[in-house]
Amino acid sequence: VQVAESGGGLVQVGESLTLSCVVSESIFGTNTMAWWREPPGGQRVLVAAVTKSGTSRYGDFVKGRFTIFRDDSKNTLTLQMNNLRPDDTAVYYCNADPPYLNPDYWGEGTQVTVSS
Repeated sequence: VQVAESGGGLVQVGESLTLSCVVSESIFGTNTMAWWREPPGGQRVLVAAVTKSGTSRYGDFVKGRFTIFRDDSKNTLTLQMNNLRPDDTAVYYCNADPPYLNPDYWGEGTQVTVSS
């Protein structure tokens, strides 16, 4: 099982980041794929999800700022994040939706820090 997130970093309010995740075919397959995030001291929540047919949904807090993409030819999931805010600070993970709960199906995540 491979789940590898990348692209996080430290940015200023209003800036953008693009997160990427490479996932094993066994996970990517026919699953709806999603980005999740865990803020400091908080719980892991859904950020965005995209079905194999390309239908997407977003957490209410996204409000048109983020876009999720999937490339099934490369088993890659991307999250374009614009107009970042301090409350977007979190570790971002990719997994299926609903997620596989086995810890082996969660990568190390990628840290996003938005500074004001």
